[in-house]
Amino acid sequence: MSVHPVEQRIVSVRPIAVPAPGRSVELQVKVTAPLAGRDLPVIVFSHGNAWSHDGYEPLVDRWAAAGFVVVQPTHLDSRRNGIGWDDPRFAGIWRVRIADLHAVLDNLGDILAGAGGLEARTDRGRVAVVGHSWGAQTAGALLGARVLDADGAPGEDFSHPAVAAGALIAATGTGDTLTPFAVEHLPFMRPDYSTMAAPTLVVAGGEDRSRLSSRGPDWFTDAYHLAPSPKSLLTVAEGEHTMGGVAGEAVAETTDEDPARVALVADAIAAYLLGALKVDGAAWDAFNEAATEGVWSLSGK
Repeated sequence: MSVHPVEQRIVSVRPIAVPAPGRSVELQVKVTAPLAGRDLPVIVFSHGNAWSHDGYEPLVDRWAAAGFVVVQPTHLDSRRNGIGWDDPRFAGIWRVRIADLHAVLDNLGDILAGAGGLEARTDRGRVAVVGHSWGAQTAGALLGARVLDADGAPGEDFSHPAVAAGALIAATGTGDTLTPFAVEHLPFMRPDYSTMAAPTLVVAGGEDRSRLSSRGPDWFTDAYHLAPSPKSLLTVAEGEHTMGGVAGEAVAETTDEDPARVALVADAIAAYLLGALKVDGAAWDAFNEAATEGVWSLSGK
């Protein structure tokens, strides 16, 4: 079903503090990397709502085994920080999330040094951002997407020059289809993908039906259809919002538990980024050739 990564022993280091002036809670990250190898590319990963750098091991460990250094910040909305929907700080967390990723990228050398001297084995010229759900909108901002205001005008540009490519898993769609709950609590969930120019893989589930939008699963494909080329779309036919359990096996949010589906998503992103970051141009072609009819499909532009 998937292209298996090279088997490598991996190691994780946490927590590593990252300077983030003005943040009400210390920004901490986890770094996961293969024990061997040099010139390793980097993935900065943004988690979904309420998670932390301790989640998403099924994805992160597989990426590290495939040769990536993965850096995971814990965003302010993590359950461990106790900032819920009705907290007055919640409305601004989307900006803090983006600032977190900028802080990680701006301090990447020190982060890698704090993870056991990884800076000598990492190629900081090959950096990608990846996110799931709210994290996908966060990562998308660094790839060039913007947020529309109440009048439909695009907001500021949060792209980062260090980011060369990315992948968005279950990314928020566009349009005036937010449910009343989303309008009240998540008014920033109005992305503009027309400026998201960086090479990006969009991953969408064929059975992902969000309570935040009145549209169906196609809502999660807007990042592919509305952004300029080059873009690729991986559609996982039976995937729901957690794509089989990307945040972890048997967690409460997993409604479609399937470890093979998680491996598929992880391997697709690894193969795409190896190509987009010019590490291994054959990896994405090999993944494309392994497409399984009725299980997943690929589109590109």
